[in-house]
Amino acid sequence: MRTLRLAVPALLVATLVPFALSGPADAVPVGAGSYAASRPAGAQGPVDSSGQAVTPKVTARMAGKPVPTNDWWSSLVFRRYPGNPYSENMYAHPLTFHAAAQGLGVGYPTSPNITPDGRFYEFMHRDDLFVGVAGLNAPRTQVDGWSDWTVSPLWTDGTRALRTTIGHGSPYVYAEATGGLARVGFNGATTVWSNTGTTLGVTVNGHDYALFAPSAWTLTGTAEATASAAFFSVAVLPSRDALPLFQRYAFSFVTDTKVSWTYDTASAQLTATYTATTTARQGTQTGTLQALYRHQWLNSTDAVTPHRYTSPRGEMRLREGASFTTRTAFNGVLPALPLSAQADQNRLRAEIDQELNAADPWKGAVDTYWTGKALWRLAALARVANQIGYTTGRDRLLTLVRDRLTDWLTAGSGETERHFAYDATWGTLIGYRASYGSDQELNDHHFHYGYYVLAAAVVAQHDPAWASDSRYGGMVKLLVKDANNYDRAETRFPFLRHFDAYAGHGWASGHAGFAHGNNEESSSEAMMFATAAVLFGQATGDTALRDAGIYLHTTQEAAIGQYWFDKDNAVFPASYGHDTLGIVWGAGGTYGTWWTANPEEIHGINMLPITGGSLYHAAWKADISQNIAELRANNGGPEVEWKDVILQFWALAEPAQALSAYGSGLDPEPGDSRAHAHHWLTSLNTYGTPDTTVTANTPTHAVLSKNGARTYVAYNPTASPVTVTFSDGQTLSVPAGATAWRGPSGPGTDPGSGTTPTTTTTTTTTTTTTAPPASRDAFSTIEAESHDQHNGLASETTSDTGGGSNISHIANGDWALYRGVDFGTRTARQFSARVASGAAGGVSGLVEVRLGSPTGTVLGSFAIANTGGWQSWRTVPANITGVTGRHDVYLTFTSGQPADFVNVNWLVFGQ
Repeated sequence: MRTLRLAVPALLVATLVPFALSGPADAVPVGAGSYAASRPAGAQGPVDSSGQAVTPKVTARMAGKPVPTNDWWSSLVFRRYPGNPYSENMYAHPLTFHAAAQGLGVGYPTSPNITPDGRFYEFMHRDDLFVGVAGLNAPRTQVDGWSDWTVSPLWTDGTRALRTTIGHGSPYVYAEATGGLARVGFNGATTVWSNTGTTLGVTVNGHDYALFAPSAWTLTGTAEATASAAFFSVAVLPSRDALPLFQRYAFSFVTDTKVSWTYDTASAQLTATYTATTTARQGTQTGTLQALYRHQWLNSTDAVTPHRYTSPRGEMRLREGASFTTRTAFNGVLPALPLSAQADQNRLRAEIDQELNAADPWKGAVDTYWTGKALWRLAALARVANQIGYTTGRDRLLTLVRDRLTDWLTAGSGETERHFAYDATWGTLIGYRASYGSDQELNDHHFHYGYYVLAAAVVAQHDPAWASDSRYGGMVKLLVKDANNYDRAETRFPFLRHFDAYAGHGWASGHAGFAHGNNEESSSEAMMFATAAVLFGQATGDTALRDAGIYLHTTQEAAIGQYWFDKDNAVFPASYGHDTLGIVWGAGGTYGTWWTANPEEIHGINMLPITGGSLYHAAWKADISQNIAELRANNGGPEVEWKDVILQFWALAEPAQALSAYGSGLDPEPGDSRAHAHHWLTSLNTYGTPDTTVTANTPTHAVLSKNGARTYVAYNPTASPVTVTFSDGQTLSVPAGATAWRGPSGPGTDPGSGTTPTTTTTTTTTTTTTAPPASRDAFSTIEAESHDQHNGLASETTSDTGGGSNISHIANGDWALYRGVDFGTRTARQFSARVASGAAGGVSGLVEVRLGSPTGTVLGSFAIANTGGWQSWRTVPANITGVTGRHDVYLTFTSGQPADFVNVNWLVFGQ
């Protein structure tokens, strides 16, 4: 949740003068880092809407336990409004709730409303029933227990008490009453259609409910039902004929819920099991009924009943049983995409220098959010610099990132900002300076802190000692645990603060104090957090952290595709006029953001940041193109803001079009850079878009595909070489501490250790369908159009002597591969090529010879400009480094301009 999302706020840009606050009274060491045990004087923690400090509304039984803020029910525990001591609307699905003095309001909204501006679809809560105790008039609610997706609110007025348990997916409200009769009040047009004494079937406001008690219900007309019972339950029915099934589990109360997960590296499969613990309050029947969301039942083979529910997330399907399991494939994440031969390395270096030589590389960032974005922007450039062999630039970038991270991860004596402070009352770590309510509302910690963890993962590639637990890795992991604690033995933070295990996605607001429930805006920043956890866990050998990241990543991917992008066209109401959402709410979703109605930001907020973990969008490539079309239609034309982010997103489906639209560069979104965008776009244009049908036995991998030919990529952070096996049978050797790739455009490595990037000519199984040809004689004419593979070339009939064809439409980054060129024992020291050019004035380029890869070392080259026309031929010689033996030869083409600059008819080598 954000109330504002602009460029770095002017107030923060204007000054870097530290707050005039006292430093932390003490610091708690974590390795070489530390956090403050109290926040700086004058700084705030959680407050209500009037600015008054608040404490968790919990019973004495729950006091001192870390509080699950940022949940679907958090308005019960975080009192946002002084005049409401109960709760705001809560959306558990299929049921919805609102706490009041008389007890728990219960609803089941089934008809969506589309707001007049067409932006919001909403299934708003309405009280159909009030579950309570006769005469109850509680002054407030407190939380008396919680589990992974349930909560137990408590009401007491000194004489009477009510305790209920409610949760995601549960069609039941479990209730315990003391000091009075169990009561269910009817709030609307009511029909009683079944009465067996202890079981009532009623319809209220068109919705069917069942009331269960161990003693007979007494009806007062159609106003209420009461029973002399210490416990009872109420259920929403999918249909009246389901009543016997629901009666079976009416007194099997859910007392706990837990999610657990395992990741099988060999099969790249994440298995998650969702289990409800139940206790029989009457009889011996245990177990329960659970309604599964769309993202769950699509990824589970467990049987479900024929019964269905309506929800803002589409159809929910009812399962009979206390547990179910989902299984999802993980298509991997990367520190960076591989470098393309199409990328202009001189341009990349110049654009990196622009960032390094800026008056302020941090662009005025002083708070946790904008500092995090700046950390990632610079860290991402370090990977690009490393790939082009710009080690000086890389090291400067890494130093900037490492030093700023170290500063934030250390709460030094007298320090007033750039540190984290622990709030024991709320069980949270707050970074100061805070922003967007990360302190007062506990908003967005996963968005803010994920950038720190992702930048730390890049540092870990080059400086593993810095990332060790004994130095600063411990503090990095503490940031992970604050936002999404995956370690049940860790008692300083609640389990998975931001991530809702059952809903399958996160919630941004700490208090959920809204009529529409809680909300999550930037699903892509939540995925960035998951990516960071995977990469930092993999880099540091922490498999528990890595696997938690994979759980977050795979589960959110399944949810995002359905609930933000509606990729199957099965979730958004038919009357809703948008194909994507900017914000998902408990009650529905909106085509909007917290700070603007501009289509660029509405779409872009669920694209940024672009990272090696953004490849998940390729699971709905058709929706990517649809998304761009909707953006431009609503914008009245092409995007004018955040162009770099939007085009990088588009490149996951249409890289050639995206690269063409990018041209010579666009002003970047503040968290991105020109060099990173150019690197990303050229990489996808060369290697292709993600192929989600293939996985690997390492979580840090990707498979890219262009014209049916695959490029295999993997990152190996360990100190020893590994061989990665892909699910289609291909293998890839990856040196220690490096990223390696292999495909039709050639192999390459990106060493994380900081050594010079290299390419390899190791013989590997090729993905091309063209069989390697018989040996070519290097000293005989090689027709240019006889290439085995190419990038970006065309062919045409030639008017040159001898006729035949030539290769044409050759521009910067294009290449041709000639396999098996045999030099024998003779040493070639020259090559000649027959070339022609009709390029415009000022357009020229180089024709180059390389071995083994289009990014291999240049053996020799010559420059070519306009020769008088595209069929005005001349033979141009060039000297080369001596070559013997048999090689795969690449003819590569480099130009500082994007226009075509040469045609080639043939080439030959000489001594």
